[in-house]
Amino acid sequence: MAVATTDERPWLGQWNSAVTSYYTLVGTSSLLLVLGLVMVLSSSTVTSIADGASPYSAFLDQAKFAIIGLPTLLVAARIPVRWYKRLAWPALGVAVVLLVAVMFMGDLVGGNRNWLRLGPVRFQPSEVAKLALTVWLGAVLGRKQRLLGRWRHVIWPAVPGVVLVLGLVLAGHDLGTGLILIALALGAFWVSGAPARLLGLGGGLAAVIIGYVFVYGSSDRMGRIFATYGTCQDVQNECYQSIHGLYALGSGGVLGLGLGASREKWRYLPEAHNDFIYAVIGEELGLLGTLMVLGLFVALGIAMSRVIRRHPDPFVKVTTAGVACWIVGQAFVNIGVVIRVIPVIGVPLPLVSAGGSALVTTMAALGMVISFARSEPGAAQALAARGSVVRRSLAVLGVQRAVAGRPGRRGDQGAGRVTRRWRRAGRR
Repeated sequence: MAVATTDERPWLGQWNSAVTSYYTLVGTSSLLLVLGLVMVLSSSTVTSIADGASPYSAFLDQAKFAIIGLPTLLVAARIPVRWYKRLAWPALGVAVVLLVAVMFMGDLVGGNRNWLRLGPVRFQPSEVAKLALTVWLGAVLGRKQRLLGRWRHVIWPAVPGVVLVLGLVLAGHDLGTGLILIALALGAFWVSGAPARLLGLGGGLAAVIIGYVFVYGSSDRMGRIFATYGTCQDVQNECYQSIHGLYALGSGGVLGLGLGASREKWRYLPEAHNDFIYAVIGEELGLLGTLMVLGLFVALGIAMSRVIRRHPDPFVKVTTAGVACWIVGQAFVNIGVVIRVIPVIGVPLPLVSAGGSALVTTMAALGMVISFARSEPGAAQALAARGSVVRRSLAVLGVQRAVAGRPGRRGDQGAGRVTRRWRRAGRR
């Protein structure tokens, strides 16, 4: 039986090209960012008017941070891999200093002390810590990859660094970010080749400590767990948000009520433009809208897995794994909370939910992974070749414009001169 080759299926060759990861990362990130801006506008206008503010206030804030994040992403996508390795230790140092500063000067919001104000700027250092820890783990574990069969090389200095950052985040009672940091670290250790027994032991120990200290010792968090997996005792408090999230998803049906037509955003659903924006997407865009968002995050994860498999640098592999577990894992946690599979822990939907520091750091992380995709084997040459194709295509448009603008013999002669110049440029 004949086996189909790539030449017989050209679409498969295009998918397996050297720039597939690059274009998938750029495309999915752009679509999620645009969708997030649209849904923040749709889900926040009612509450903004009720608070006496402009109906566009939340949207303009999100757009402002998107404008800040866009050049950050573009710059991060152009930084060479060697510079990320050099920035690993300084970045972790800055993140630790900011987390310590939160403990003394941070603002208390929603029971969590995770906001820091520096002049007119107010941000979450825990979001900066995600990016810094990812790059640092890539530098440490990537350099010691051949030694990771020995436990002491796995533990030192990677495990103390993770414990330090995680402890500072949990000191501010931000359990949601702490869980994302654990997932990020486990993904980095797994791809680096660390022993599975060590990962299982570390994950189990972290689960026991966090479960006993931060969950069992908190009546609020225990109430959320019972409201999700047991019988809800207080519909107006413990499971109010989850129930109204399900109401929004259920009322949307397959096609949705239409953009802007959500009913739950009229102050029935708390945090409609933030942690529960996925519920508003389901209500306004229906099942198809929620599946589209889910598919975009799956495509983002596939693109990052291609970078991990194709790139020869261990630093890139480990760092990309950390970013993937951070962004895609956080997206699945957020969606799981909305559909009431996971208790409410307060993590936003990356690139979609409202939030300035989370948006900027997520875009910076994606820009870094795009830089890694640009340095995949053959990617730089393919991107340069496609750039020359674009330039030649623009030259053809110039020829057609010259022919249309110069009728008669002189126009034909002018077009001929332009055509000869274009051919000489193409040969060069």
